[in-house]
Amino acid sequence: MKAVGLALVVALSAAAAAQDVPSTRQPSVVYYPPEVKSIHRGQPGTVHLLFRVAAGYHVNSHHPRQEYLKKTELKLDAPTDIAILRTTYPRGEDRSFPFSPNEKLNVYGGDFSIAVVVRPLKTVVPARYAVHGTLKYQACDNAVCYPPKQIPVSFEIKVLKGAAGTSKRNPAQSPHVHR
Repeated sequence: MKAVGLALVVALSAAAAAQDVPSTRQPSVVYYPPEVKSIHRGQPGTVHLLFRVAAGYHVNSHHPRQEYLKKTELKLDAPTDIAILRTTYPRGEDRSFPFSPNEKLNVYGGDFSIAVVVRPLKTVVPARYAVHGTLKYQACDNAVCYPPKQIPVSFEIKVLKGAAGTSKRNPAQSPHVHR
């Protein structure tokens, strides 16, 4: 019985000590993969990638105001015959923080979306293809910035045969002789 009482005292003491320790919760960004996007061969299509910054944190935008800040950046590695044409980042929000109230930082907080325009080449075999990559970011709270991190990102596209009306036929020829 004394052993159980001693164990309870130790457990309660550990819990009380843990309350005095600052939170060790690490900031995070969560990626929500989109549904499979269907795109016709030779045609561009846009895939929207959704990210969520944990409450109480922010990440620097893709265009931070200060050069020394780590920007949020998406790096993708597409399969052969799938071209990444453009990556469009959202505008960040200009905010000031208690550690520097007179300076505005351009940041993302909450949910943000990055648009990626992909184009399967005309010669690609119709099938499903996965695009993989990483999102690099640096999260901060109102007092401190944490070491840069990266999270894996992937999405799938379903390549369809060429769109209707895009076949390469010779235009109709006039039956008249031209001189």
